[in-house]
Amino acid sequence: MNTEQLEEFIHNPNNEPFVMLNLLKFKKEGGKESYARYLKEANKYAEDVGAKVIFLSRPKELLNGSEEWDVLMLIRYPSRKAFLTMANNPEYLKVHRFREEALERAVLYATDEITLREILPKKE
Repeated sequence: MNTEQLEEFIHNPNNEPFVMLNLLKFKKEGGKESYARYLKEANKYAEDVGAKVIFLSRPKELLNGSEEWDVLMLIRYPSRKAFLTMANNPEYLKVHRFREEALERAVLYATDEITLREILPKKE
């Protein structure tokens, strides 16, 4: 876990919706089954805070990079506060163990929406 980034996430004053990028690699033995159980049981807590899966895919041809993933998932949360409410719910934490049992590795990346104008060079 990246503790410096976690602190930044916790103290981020942005109260706007954000999308969490999830890159998931399952353990070979029982990983998919454990993750399916996690999704089934964790869904209630995600819905309770207004989270919604907006995109789910199986990465295929890796054209650049070296890490292969089993699942790419994008989840929209109404705010970082909503995510933290879910993540700190004692009942959710009981279910979270199925996620830990399921995954060989994972990347979670909180992202804020931007416009194309924000990344294009300014005309002079």
